[in-house]
Amino acid sequence: MAIRKIGVITSGGDCGGLNAVIKGVGLMANSMGIEAVIIPNGYAGLYNLVEMQGLTRLTPGRLLEIEAGNAGSEAGHSRVKIKKINDDKRYERIKQGLAKFGIDGLVISGGDDTGSVIVDLSAQGIPCVHVPKTMDLDLQSYSVGGDSAVNRIAQFMRDLKTTGLSHNRVVVLEVFGRYAGHTALRGGLAGEADCIIIPEIPVDFDIVYAHMKKVFFKRVLDSDVKKGTYAIVVAEGINDAKGQAISDKSAGVDAFGHVKLAGAGKYVRKQLEDRMKNDPDVTDFMKKSFMFTPGVYESPEIREVTPGHLVRSGISYAYDINFGLRTGAAAVMLLARNVTGVTVVDVNDRKIEYTDTAQVIKQRTVDLNEIALYETLGICFGRQPQKFEPELEKKELPITRCL
Repeated sequence: MAIRKIGVITSGGDCGGLNAVIKGVGLMANSMGIEAVIIPNGYAGLYNLVEMQGLTRLTPGRLLEIEAGNAGSEAGHSRVKIKKINDDKRYERIKQGLAKFGIDGLVISGGDDTGSVIVDLSAQGIPCVHVPKTMDLDLQSYSVGGDSAVNRIAQFMRDLKTTGLSHNRVVVLEVFGRYAGHTALRGGLAGEADCIIIPEIPVDFDIVYAHMKKVFFKRVLDSDVKKGTYAIVVAEGINDAKGQAISDKSAGVDAFGHVKLAGAGKYVRKQLEDRMKNDPDVTDFMKKSFMFTPGVYESPEIREVTPGHLVRSGISYAYDINFGLRTGAAAVMLLARNVTGVTVVDVNDRKIEYTDTAQVIKQRTVDLNEIALYETLGICFGRQPQKFEPELEKKELPITRCL
């Protein structure tokens, strides 16, 4: 089937790099003589396409209005799972909308939930190509948004340490990460956190407290101006030492049935505060650091900060812009060759790498073998540190791009 017109959809959560995907799609479509249009507001827009009067074309002039360096999406988002729509004729309605506007195929950028719908739509005979997107980095391939989120987390960590140093506080930064701790890990490492707590490792708060006490107290007491801080990055989906999720589940569920997570940072703060109140060494530390004031300031403060959607907003970082442009463009070329129901993995040399979407959306968690390396460097992960036993491997490097 000849592809004459394609629709662009961004779905799920917003993040960095999505506008680059849209521009990559539009620029490649224009160069190939294919018309590209935006289907607004994710799968909600796709379902309601048949009701729309017109769609925005990604003409060269319209593409100039889209800034690839801005996070978020010009196409808009919604968290809608097609299968859950209360309409027995939902697929027929979607096909009618596509036929109304003469759309031959879709480029859809999103994460695992979005990808599951792509598998669903493909099974219904709707041609789709998936551009992987999730700031959680938990798909089997790199995904738009990951690098931008890691950079934002790292910057927040650096910024928080300046206020922590001013007040000799312990600072706790809660970030996204429901089942996988990739962005907490990478952002925490880049921001030089002292402790990183991720869902893959059930956390023992006695170990965290002992590490905090050892590192923090020494920093302050060794400082010529008695100044120090201790920084923790915690993913929202962490589990206690028994493997039980600790997040507050009172916020309900999202449209895909996932419990909305909240409260991990607060929980960490309370665990450390409770231990600090019962630790007789704290008073001695406060006196030696000349901070102790009876009844007013008897123990160090712990503050938690939850930047929430600030992590996924603002600007896109360079890698995501590069990746978004080339994978968006590659998705158009795959559609033009009638290769559908797949996810763009990357573009290397002249090769467009792709694989079945059903395989890409299988969850990828942090490789715990790597954690021991960072524990050797003195970072706490809420468990007894494990020894890093390296295996040496000489590798012949292929010639590839640098970014």
